[in-house]
Amino acid sequence: MQASMYIYHLFDVADEINLDLVEALWSSRNKIASRLRLERVSTDSIAFKDPPVLVELGSHEMEFAGNSYLTEIMARIFDVGVISLIIRLELPEDITYEEYLDLTIAVDILPEEILHEYLDAVLSTIHPACTNERVSDFNEDFVVYYFQDQLPAWDFAPILLKDKLAVSAETRTDILSNRFSYAQDICYLAWDSAIVYDETGSMDLPDLLEFANAQFLELRYYDNALNNSIDATYDAIDAASKTSGSTRHKLYQKSRNELMEIMADVSDLTSNIDNALQVTEDIFYARVYSQYNNLLKTSVWRENINNKIAVLQRTYTLLNEEVTMHQFALIGYACTTLLAIILLLCLYLAFIK
Repeated sequence: MQASMYIYHLFDVADEINLDLVEALWSSRNKIASRLRLERVSTDSIAFKDPPVLVELGSHEMEFAGNSYLTEIMARIFDVGVISLIIRLELPEDITYEEYLDLTIAVDILPEEILHEYLDAVLSTIHPACTNERVSDFNEDFVVYYFQDQLPAWDFAPILLKDKLAVSAETRTDILSNRFSYAQDICYLAWDSAIVYDETGSMDLPDLLEFANAQFLELRYYDNALNNSIDATYDAIDAASKTSGSTRHKLYQKSRNELMEIMADVSDLTSNIDNALQVTEDIFYARVYSQYNNLLKTSVWRENINNKIAVLQRTYTLLNEEVTMHQFALIGYACTTLLAIILLLCLYLAFIK
């Protein structure tokens, strides 16, 4: 049986990454960097706005479930600020179902320090291409169980669930319900795993699932960033309300300006996420990509972000009105003072005559 596993670990590392510069930086070290391109569909059907860059990190021995495997390590770099580490395991042809199931559980608990060694190695090379570089607490992981030979007569529910415990018939039906097929290709989808059968060895479907995870990760990050911005704004308004008039309105103006910058930045960055991939035809790949986004509940996260931007917009409007009224009041005081000075000057001139 010709089979392999692709383990993906995605990290939020920047606001944006200049992929042209990434290619130049990587190539300057005589290393291979290539752009993502789907092999089996036309660019008119599915188009990437800025195809991510794949770089190779070499082969390494790793131990899983008591056995040693030669793994191929790669990293895919996305312009939306994500680095995806990819670990590819080529599996023995005579692997049994029990051994396979043990392996699915073992690869799910890879130590974080190992992953961060590879992540740091990539970041050290592409640092100049990153805008607002960071390694945030937000990450995603998933695995693709890839078969080039006909799928064996296994129970795939425990594999997709990564759990050896017996499951009910209802759970098994639910987990296997997201099945797609086209010609001889077969794909089962779960929230953090997928089974793919493609005798050609094409990586189109795993690449699309990885792309969806990168988009999902960034939506989660910006949803949290907006939460923090809302909390910080309310704290700033509360603190400002306890100060005197002039100081209070200066703080309101500062908060208003910060809100305007936050809303502009997040709207621009989330727009880049939404426009990163354009699907124009209802083909097999498009259906898989769409259903996987449904499993991730991507639309819910987009709605959350839009609602929070609306909250910030209303807060901005209220602050702007408060600042504007204060400015009008200052202008009124200035005009009154100026009129008083003019009146006094006229009285003075009339008196001296």
